[in-house]
Parts: sequence; structure tokens; C-alpha cells
Amino acid sequence: MILLQFSMSPMDKGESVSDYVSRSLDIISNSGVDYKLGPMGTCLEGEWDEVMGVIKQCYEKMSTDCNRITCSIKIDYRKGKSGRLDSKMAAVEAKLGKKLNT
Repeated sequence: MILLQFSMSPMDKGESVSDYVSRSLDIISNSGVDYKLGPMGTCLEGEWDEVMGVIKQCYEKMSTDCNRITCSIKIDYRKGKSGRLDSKMAAVEAKLGKKLNT
């Protein structure tokens, strides 16, 4: 399973890009891929082709009316392990003995 964290935004649309990011979140939420939204990016969990397909859809949608796009992607693969969107945080919280702001 892949955990893929990414951030994609247009560089040619001014300071506020939430309208464009919202379109990506609509694609993600309708994809069926498990995800968590964060303040600086979104984390997807699934098989390689599945999560990369979602990234491609987001890019294709954004490129329809954006002339310059930046995208950062971070990937963590772990064979035979799923449910890490929650379990990675739970493991750290267990070691600390307290709930964190997640």
C-alpha cells in the first residue's frame, strides 16, 4: 500500500487558491480512495495506480484553466500494510500516552 501526500496549486491565480484546491478535493472525495485533508496538503492511501490516477485527474482538471501549476508529492510504500492513515498517528500517540491534534 502507498501513502501519498501531495499539494497541488496554481501559481498564476493570485494569493488565494482555495477555489482551485477545492476542485481537487471534490475529485479526491469522489474517487473512493481513503484520504485525510491537512492544512498544507492531502494524504491518500491505496495502490500505486489508484492514487496516481487521482493525482492525474487533479492535474488534468487544474490544467484546464491554469497556466502554471506546482505540485509536491511524497510517497511512503509499505508492503502488506494498510490503514496507515490512522495507525501511524495512533502509534505515536500510544508512545506519548496522549492524544495529539491531528
